[in-house]
Amino acid sequence: MVRVSPWYRTAPVPASDQPWYVNAVAEVVTKLPADRLLAVLHKVERAFGRVRTVANAARVIDLDLLDFRGETAAGGPGQAILPHPRMTTRGFVLRPLADLAPAWRDPASGTPIQALLAALPADQTIEPL
Repeated sequence: MVRVSPWYRTAPVPASDQPWYVNAVAEVVTKLPADRLLAVLHKVERAFGRVRTVANAARVIDLDLLDFRGETAAGGPGQAILPHPRMTTRGFVLRPLADLAPAWRDPASGTPIQALLAALPADQTIEPL
């Protein structure tokens, strides 16, 4: 692990009656390929008791592979989708990522992170802890 962003308390996305979450972004260095790294992240989730049920269900832990060396990949069974397919519309990802990488651009579109943050809906509440 190289760096970790500040921690944030964030409203669930999409908005629901779920509890709020605590989010951060970490930068890591690895020799693993993206697909293997994603498999390791999922193994850690299972060790913490995560059971995948329905999309956007409340969960005790959620580890995502957001960006991998600026690569793009369509994914498939057991393969990473790069960059993470929903990260550009989620403030709980973008705000801590901007803390670590203020010059980051979406590898798929080239859109700067500050523009992505500015386009977020107002209901995505993000509070520093």
